[in-house]
Amino acid sequence: MSCIWWRPLWWPPRRLAPRSIGSNAPTDPRYRGLGYSSGTAAGWLRLARADTERYAAEIRDASERYGVPERLVQAVIRVESAFNPHAVSVKGAQGLMQLMPQTASMLGVRNSFDPQQNIDGGVRHLRGLIDRFGNDLPMALAAYNAGEKAVVAYRGIPPFTETRDYVTRVLYHYDGSTNGLAGAPTAVYRAVGDDGTIIYTNIPPRGRR
Repeated sequence: MSCIWWRPLWWPPRRLAPRSIGSNAPTDPRYRGLGYSSGTAAGWLRLARADTERYAAEIRDASERYGVPERLVQAVIRVESAFNPHAVSVKGAQGLMQLMPQTASMLGVRNSFDPQQNIDGGVRHLRGLIDRFGNDLPMALAAYNAGEKAVVAYRGIPPFTETRDYVTRVLYHYDGSTNGLAGAPTAVYRAVGDDGTIIYTNIPPRGRR
């Protein structure tokens, strides 16, 4: 006669010692907490103020030269490279404003890792895209990220997750928009005052809506 052994499919939960629940922190009294709930709360993931101000002169010069708001240039650099002049993307884009070698060559940029050359070329390229797409800033930013051909082919912002996220992030850093793809496009208008001062604003000139 053979015997069949069985075991229950459910076992009562075993009580654990309170000290071992939900924590892997050392119990040795020589260890001390830093007092932060996370690295983010401690500020470890924030950009250093010196990084964002290091290229202020180059940004201001290019901004005035091409009529692009300084804040917009800063937003693009923040999203593109986090102000790292040595940044190189997996696709080969280089420098602060992540210029592709072919684009840099067309813009006359000889060294994309030189902050002054990179910013000047990047802002000039961005200005051209803003003009190309009729001051429609989201469209211009999409073209900066995905290329003009993609924007023209889709007759708008391409349905690429990377590009749509890119536009949203840049606009958020630029003017605080929570979603740059929702609502009316943000436009940038350039005008020259009577004294020759270059003015850029989001208020359309008279007669334009």
